[in-house]
Formats: sequence, structure tokens, C-alpha cells
Amino acid sequence: MLLRFRTPRTAALLAAGASVVLISAAAPPPATALGIGDRLYPYLGNPGYDVRSYDIAFTYKGDNSKPLEAVTQIDARATSQLDRINLDFAQGTVHSVEVNGVRADFATSVEDLIVTPPRPIKPGQPLHITVRHTSDPMPGKEDAGWVRTEDGLALANQADAAHRVFPCNDHPSDKAYFTFRITTPNGYTTVANGLPVATTHSGTSTSWVYRTAHPMATELAQVSIGRSTVLHQKGPHGLPVRDVVPAKDAEALRPWLNRIPDQIAWMEGKVGRYPFENYGVVVAEAQTGFELETQTLSLFQRKLFSHADNPQWYVDSLLVHELSHQWFGDSVTPRTWSDLWLNEGHATWYEALYAQEKGHQSMEARMRDAYRDSDAWRAADGTPAAPKMPTTGKKLSIFRPAVYDGSALVLYALRQDIGTRKFELLEREWVRTHRDSNATTADFVALASKVAGRDLSGFLKDWLYGEKTPPMPGHPEWTTGQ
Repeated sequence: MLLRFRTPRTAALLAAGASVVLISAAAPPPATALGIGDRLYPYLGNPGYDVRSYDIAFTYKGDNSKPLEAVTQIDARATSQLDRINLDFAQGTVHSVEVNGVRADFATSVEDLIVTPPRPIKPGQPLHITVRHTSDPMPGKEDAGWVRTEDGLALANQADAAHRVFPCNDHPSDKAYFTFRITTPNGYTTVANGLPVATTHSGTSTSWVYRTAHPMATELAQVSIGRSTVLHQKGPHGLPVRDVVPAKDAEALRPWLNRIPDQIAWMEGKVGRYPFENYGVVVAEAQTGFELETQTLSLFQRKLFSHADNPQWYVDSLLVHELSHQWFGDSVTPRTWSDLWLNEGHATWYEALYAQEKGHQSMEARMRDAYRDSDAWRAADGTPAAPKMPTTGKKLSIFRPAVYDGSALVLYALRQDIGTRKFELLEREWVRTHRDSNATTADFVALASKVAGRDLSGFLKDWLYGEKTPPMPGHPEWTTGQ
């Protein structure tokens, strides 16, 4: 994600999550919402099972003021003995729930849907859950997951909003494959993560099916519904590139989007082959205050491309920021939200590097400015790898300067310390080693030490967790607070 206008979505949320209850002779305790204990979002996630795939069907009637009818099917495997199954879900009405083909009782608590299966689920047992529900793009709810555009809807689930769209295990540590089935009135175009599987017409409606070829975190799901045009290109190695734009803006946007294949090639030259089955962007007529790296289909505001004060190098560097997330954040996904710097620090790094190489904007000058401000950011935001808790009512407030330029500064210091050749090797090894999986700050420190051929744990601990910014290798003249 790239927050440019510093206007995060707001939410007044109570703690929620999941419960795991061992079977006993006594009656089970009341249905309770509990989380997996993520330091920044403790109510997210549910222990006791591992999701393998989601199959989600939405029916859109062409009216953003009305909930969508939806069916979410979850294939999972129990990792503990469960007599209740907690799903993260809010902002919708549940009609029915089935577990392994049998109707199940359910209740809600805070932001959890708590399901009682007909019989306890044993460890290792397959778990197929079907939830029939609504999905509500509530007006005026900036934290709703659904983004209401001028001609339809899009998704912006980061960090904790996917469960306001569909029932799920809404934590990045549980990645899964996704299938989307969307039915709309004729005249709309729908695009979602992954590759198109089928498009069928029936009377006055059209149904679209998309499926991912790689696992994905729930926060990265994307469904775009609108009166849109899809522009098709080829990227490196024949990679399909499709960009979804308002039909009326297609020709005006085409020159910007035509640069994406070369940007993909530039990123491949830095870190290796693009990790997914396709790429593209959704350009939405909406005021979000941010751009977002939804997997294979990044979300952008229309005004980024139409604002007269935005120079070409700036727009291009923001396109590269979200593109680089496909490697850093989407393919290699943080295990906890405290590891967010691994996403945003790297995306900011490649944004700045592209601006230097293609737009003649000095990386060193940008890092010097970041160094000057770094102590203030650490005091206000927390450190890059230990950001402060979200501000009450502003759940996106973890997206602060310390995890953007403050974290890119850590990478700059690391490159200064180990040299460009080893740093570039580390970047390639990082995305190769952890492709399609989750990784932590400790994993990065361990790999950096291995590539460097010496223990970097002390060096990186100071940069990632220190209250004060350490001296910059190679730049003893740099100071903070001036």
C-alpha cells in the first residue's frame, strides 16, 4: 500500500478473532470472539485450522446502496480438535452455514461468525464450510472493504477489512487459493485476481469466473465491477498484462499504462522473474487516499493520472511501488503485521531507485532527508520492525513514515554496509527462498547474515528496533533532527 495523502480509512472496531475449544464432558462455553494474538491486530485470525482455498460468489444488482448476495465456500484442514469454528466476518447478514455438507448452528460475537458443527472436528480432518450471506458496501464506511466507485465497486481490504466482505481467516499468515464467481447485469465488466476461467451470459446478466494460480492473503483480494474497458498488453516472457479502466478514460490512460511492461522488465532485472500468472492495474473513480498492491491487480485512484501537478517520474515511481509489492508483500507475505516493513520498506526502496534511474531523482538525497527525520519518526510511529499500535478509530495508522522511507533507510544502510553486489544477491535470494509463503523479520536477518558471510543480527537490530537511528555507514556527516 502507498498512502500518499495521509487520510487513512477510519473504523471503530472492538477486538475480535477466534476460539479453539477442546472437547470435554461439560457443555462448551459460550461462543466467544478471540484472535490469534497479532500484536497490532489482535482480533484478526483464527487458530485451529488452515485454509487451503476460498470459492466466493457475488451477485451484484447494479446498485451500490444494496448488499450483494454471496456464497463463500472454504476448504480447510483442522490443525486442532474443534467443537466450534470461528471465522472473521462482519458487515453482512448470514443466512445459513454448512460444515462438511451438513447444516450447522452459528452465532455472531463482535466481528466473528462462530459456527458449531454437528459433530466435533478432529485434527487433520478436512473442513468444508459453506456460508450463504450478504456483503454490504455500506455508504460512508471507509473501512468497509468494498470501495464504492462512480460506476461500481472495487476492493481495498488492507489491513483488516476482508472480513467485512466475506467470511475468512483474515490474517496474512494463512494464505490460500481463491476462485471468484461474480454475476452482474449486462453492461458491466468484472475483473478479479488471477486468470479468467469462464464468462457466461444468461438473459440480462453476465457471470465471470477468475481463479488464482498462487496462494494469496485475504487482504490482497480484488474484485472490480464497473462500466470498464480492459486494455491488454504483453509483458516480459509473454506475461499477460491487463489494465481495468473507466471506459470513458481508456485513451487518456493508455500512455501511462503502456509503460507497465517495461516497468515489469526493470523489476525483473533487479530481483528476478515476476512471481505470478499475470499483472495489471485497476484505475478507479474513487477517493481512497491510497494506492494498493492487490495481488496481480493493483488498485489506483483515477486522479493520480489526471492531476496536473504530478510529473511523469512521480506517477511512474508510484506504479513501480505497487508493482514491486507483487514480490515484496504479495508473493513473500509477512507472517505478522509487525513485519510490515518488509513490504513497505522494499516497495519504497524500488520506487526511489526507479525514480533515480529513470527520473533523475537522487536516491541519496531522499535517504539523507529520511535520515534527518528518522529519530522523529521512531518517536512518533515506533521503529520500522516494531511499529506502534494503530490509533483508536484509525486502523490504517500503522502505515506511517517509519514503515515507508524509514524502512527504506534501513535497506540503504544495509547496502552501505555489505556492498551493492551482496545486497542485490540478498534481494534475489529473499524473493526466491520465500516465494508463495510467509516470512518474518528474523528470516530476513538470518538470510542477510548468510549472504553477507557474517552475523548482521546486531547491526540490523539497531536499525530495526533502536529508539535512535544508528550512524549511517559511509556517511558520518549525516545527522538527525536538522
